[in-house]
Amino acid sequence: MEIVVTIVYSLSLFYIFLFSIGQLHLTYVYLKSKKNLPPVKPEFVTTPLITIQLPIYNEKYVVERLLDAVSLFDYPKEKLEIQVLDDSTDETTEIILKKIESLRPLGLNFKLIHREHRVGYKAGALDHGFHIASGEFIAIFDADFIPSPDFLKKTMPYFNNEKVGVVQTRWGHINKDYSILTQLQAFGLDAHFSIEQTARSAAGSFINFNGTCGIWRKTCIDNAGGWSNDTLTEDLDLSYRAQLKGWKFEYLEEVETKGELPVIMPAIKSQQYRWNKGAAETAKKNFGNVLRSSLSWKNKTHAFFHLFNSSVFICLLLTAMLSIPMLYIKSRHPEITWLFNLGIIFLGGFLSITLFYWVATKRFNPTNRKAIFWSLYPRFLIVSMGLSLHNGLAVAEGLLGRKTPFIRTPKFNVTVKGDSWKYNSYIKTKINLLTLLEGLLCLYFVFGIVVGVLLKDGGLIFFHVMLALGFGGVFYYSVKPALNV
Repeated sequence: MEIVVTIVYSLSLFYIFLFSIGQLHLTYVYLKSKKNLPPVKPEFVTTPLITIQLPIYNEKYVVERLLDAVSLFDYPKEKLEIQVLDDSTDETTEIILKKIESLRPLGLNFKLIHREHRVGYKAGALDHGFHIASGEFIAIFDADFIPSPDFLKKTMPYFNNEKVGVVQTRWGHINKDYSILTQLQAFGLDAHFSIEQTARSAAGSFINFNGTCGIWRKTCIDNAGGWSNDTLTEDLDLSYRAQLKGWKFEYLEEVETKGELPVIMPAIKSQQYRWNKGAAETAKKNFGNVLRSSLSWKNKTHAFFHLFNSSVFICLLLTAMLSIPMLYIKSRHPEITWLFNLGIIFLGGFLSITLFYWVATKRFNPTNRKAIFWSLYPRFLIVSMGLSLHNGLAVAEGLLGRKTPFIRTPKFNVTVKGDSWKYNSYIKTKINLLTLLEGLLCLYFVFGIVVGVLLKDGGLIFFHVMLALGFGGVFYYSVKPALNV
């Protein structure tokens, strides 16, 4: 058993190290791309018919804001078809009808498409709308985003290249400074939308449509096989199928489309569960096709870490859980101390991740990056550790093929300090078994700190302190909404 524990612990650490090196390489590619001359922006020369798809499910707090935003697009009204793909079962549908009626004088072609049965969830709604869409291009916006009036003017010119199947824009955040939770989410997402997307694009590797704030060429969707609901990340799945067919994706880091971040931990967990499980499902479905493709090994390697990046949570959880038994094994077998001394190479992995987020912070905060980075980065790492049980179980379910329904992230229309979420009827606050386990894990790693002191081995104390704080923090923020405090 000691051998098994040591092997699993070491392999988990090694995977985390490889993941960190992958992030370092993306950082290098990103910085290198910024030294090149910016590409010449294509000119806006045609105004093809565009279908705007707005997938809606019980979004009474934010749907009017979305409809107002798309009604302001600086684009010929006669060349726009706006599909409101409404699967709602509450008063959202009535709100939509009233809002569309108030916008009729603008001459917009709104089409409310209401399905009685939510077959296929979001993917099913998009597919249903796709088959009756009139546009040559399809722009998609989730209910919590607010596209700017010039969105189409900035993105459509890139389709002058007939090989381009998707144009994706960067997510911004309308409520980043609402709380520490929104600040930490923005911190992580900004790194994805700056370094990861830009670097993969610059390297000629696969990127992904992020589910919203982008435009598809209709023939690209059709050629790739259309929307599928067999994963929880239908956007990532279709992105890989399209790029394997030879379609090119354009990522526009400089074009920002702002959205609303979840403001309570249960909503964050709901979103994280869907993203991590769906990524694992998509990896299981598509990576074999990537390996069999004619892509270079460099691009296949990028694709592996892209598709399997959520698996790092499983390795993080295993490393954390086994770290305390490893203290006892080390004390009983001093002859393997050399194995622990090899841990110095993982310091390189930590420094790689630090550089990754440092560069992203500099991108968005060029003047006060030091204060912001050192304020958020340690807390971001701690909360990420605390979410490893929740996210690791989601990844395991995805890899093992356990199917669960698409659970949408509740929206709040909470944008500034002082706005309250407490009367949101979509929030079902309760303390579940997983939350209780997170509380127990906090105590487990407090025990690990004590063990390190008793064994006079301080090598993992800092790690255990971060884990105790992480699981304790996630437990606290998960319980807090249920207690309505």
